[in-house]
This record gives sequence, structure tokens and C-alpha cells, in this order.
Amino acid sequence: MSDSTQPTKNRWLIAIMGTALQLCLGTVYAWSVFQKPLMKTYGWSNTQAMWIFSLAICFLGLAAAWGGINLPKFGPRKLAMAGGFLFGLGYFIASAALYYHNLPLLYLGYGVIGGIGLGLGYVTPVATAAKWFPDKKGFVTGMVVMGFGLGALLMSKLFAPYLLNTFQDDLVKVFAALGGIFMVCAMFVGLFIVNPPAGYSPPGWQPPTQSAQAQQVENLTYGTCEFACSGKFIMMWLIFFCNIAAGIAIIGFQSPLLQTLYNKMDPTIPAAILAAYGGTLVGITSLFNGIGRFFWGGVSDKIGRVQTFRVMLVTQIAVFAGLAFVQHPIAFSIMLCYVLLCYGGGFGTMPSFVLDVFGAKMMPRVYGFILTAWSVAGIVGPQITAVITDRLKDDPDPLKASQYSFFAGMTLLIIGLIISLVVSNSKFIPCSLREKKA
Repeated sequence: MSDSTQPTKNRWLIAIMGTALQLCLGTVYAWSVFQKPLMKTYGWSNTQAMWIFSLAICFLGLAAAWGGINLPKFGPRKLAMAGGFLFGLGYFIASAALYYHNLPLLYLGYGVIGGIGLGLGYVTPVATAAKWFPDKKGFVTGMVVMGFGLGALLMSKLFAPYLLNTFQDDLVKVFAALGGIFMVCAMFVGLFIVNPPAGYSPPGWQPPTQSAQAQQVENLTYGTCEFACSGKFIMMWLIFFCNIAAGIAIIGFQSPLLQTLYNKMDPTIPAAILAAYGGTLVGITSLFNGIGRFFWGGVSDKIGRVQTFRVMLVTQIAVFAGLAFVQHPIAFSIMLCYVLLCYGGGFGTMPSFVLDVFGAKMMPRVYGFILTAWSVAGIVGPQITAVITDRLKDDPDPLKASQYSFFAGMTLLIIGLIISLVVSNSKFIPCSLREKKA
């Protein structure tokens, strides 16, 4: 049975399964739970350990770009199941790498292979759900990607604590178990990710009235170079990049940062309690990451896509400025929750932004390519923080490194805000249509 001749036309079931797939994949955002244990057990630096996470995000974006182009060829079910298989395989290879204390193999397994699985699995349900819900684009794409944001909650408060306790902190066994769990679960839910039938329209829904030219754009197919080299795409890419890089710079370090604040406030707090505080923060912020995708996606349906990005960017600039100076753990946690709300909001808003600007036919390809911003941000953001942390590790002020990191994030957000002021929600008109009009 092909992807386009699915046995069910229950679009909400497909949206729910797409969300479940994202929930499995989004566990990558709980990387900070493993950052300190890996450094302690294997003697790796912040930068070395963070490259594992950075590579996973980098190859997520690259694989998503390839997946967006090839989604019509292979269909969403095959790509979703392939993504689930590779994501689980990445954990298995990572387990072997830890057994042999082989950092390059860990980069290959979790970073490259697992990252490719993430990309194939991520782009598929988002692009597919958008086809099933032309009447609720922002709401449903926000709902689907919400699962990715909530994945860290699943990992930090369920899988990681249970498996670390069960296997007595043996990371080799923990990673192997996670590989089996995610391979089975992700491949199963991937079976349900299918395209709607040709010409599908939700019952009782009428497409909004558009100009003749806008209707042409909606169903037009054109070359990758034509959109990728356009000023509109480049500016959207840069806005997305700045929002992601600022947030992801601290996602992988939020647990260690909170532990530093608590330790400075009370040096007598046991390490196990500090780790528990850090894990709780990861779980709470992942909840806001997930809610932000859902919330801001819905907001963008009301006020417009680029207007939503402007609100998220300008408010985060103020919060990052505050984070650079706050020293109370609770205040730090609250402000970080808002950053993650807006970080997730970028992922909840961008799919419908792409759909509005480039049309339904081009959405998988353009969205896949715009996710390369995530690839670059996944390297730039965490590595900025990792390098600053390593270079200032002997500084008498343990908070100086985080302060510099927040200033760097604030700079990125200011750049993104400036670019957002010259972008609109209008349709992209390819050269072929411009020539005909002329």
C-alpha cells in the first residue's frame, strides 16, 4: 500500500502520531543530562562533549533538507520509518563507542547517523500534517513540533533517571537501552504518517480568496536555486538561525548552569541533589519549549508570521540581558523558561510561514532547506558557549562564562530583529511569473 492510498482518513490520528514521532526524536534536547556524566566518566572537555550534540543538530538540518526534496519521491511513511531506525541505530553505535572509549565513533554514531535519523524523522510529519490541515496550518504544525520540544521532558524525567538507576550509571547500557526503545517506538508511529488523497480538502472548508497570481504560486513547482538564492528565503533563514542559535547555545548547558548557581548560593548542597535540580530544570524548560511551538504557532495565525517573530525576538533581547546578571536560581529558571518558550515558538511558526510565502507544492522542499539554519545554529550556538566555558574555567568568578554567553546570544537576537523588520508575509513570486507579468 502506498503512502498516498492510506487506510484511514482520520487526519487527527495522523497529527497525533506525528506528534508522538517528534516526542521520541526530541529527547535529543535533554543532552545536558548526559553532558556532565560523560565529562566525569571519560575525562572529556565541555567542547568535546558538546560536539556530540552539535553534530546531531547539524546533520538533523542537512538530512531534513534532503528529506524535504525527496519526500514526494519516497513518501512520508518510508522516510519517517527510516528516520526512526537511524535514530535508534545512532544510540546503539554510541553505546559501542562508550564501551571502547572512542570519541570519534561517538561523533559518528550519535552525531552523524543519529542526526540523519533526526532530520528525516523531523521534516516528514511537519510537512505531511500541513497538507492535512490547510485550515489550521499554524495550530497543527505547532502541535506536531510541540512533541519535539517535549521530548526532553520525557528523557530528563522518565528515561534517563530510570535507566541510570537501573544500570547503576553505566552509560554503555543506558545508551543501548535507549536505542532499542526509540527504534521500536519511532518506527511504529512512522507507519501512520501518510499523505492525504489527491485533491483533499477538509469538510466544510473553503480556501481563502487569493489573486490569480497568488493562486499560481500556491501550486507552482520550481527549482531549488530559484528560492534558495532569493532575498526573501535568505532573510527568513537568517531570522530562524538567530532565534535558534541564541536558544540552543544554552539548552545543552542549562543543567550545569543551574547547578553552578545553586553551588555558589550554598556550597554544601550534595552533587546528587544539584544533578536532580538540573534534571528538573531540563524537564520544565522542555515543557515550555513544547508549549511555545503550539502557542506561538497559534498566535501567528492571528497576528501574522513575521510579526510573531518580531515579538519573540524583541522580548528575548530583554530576557537575555537579565540572564547575564541574575544570580538567583529561581529567577534564572523562570527567565530561561521564557527563552525556551520563544525558542520553540520559532519552530512552531516557521512551517506555516514557509507555507504562506512559498505555497503548498514547494513547502516540503523549502522547509527542508530552511532547516539547515538549525544545522548551522546547532554548531555555532553550543560551541560559542562551550569555548567560552572552557577558556574561563579557571576564572575565580564561575558565572563570568555564562554572562559572556548570554551577551553573545543577545547579539544574535538583535541581528535577527533587525532583519525581521524588512521581511513581510507576502507571497514569493518566482522569476517565471515575474517575466510573464512584465
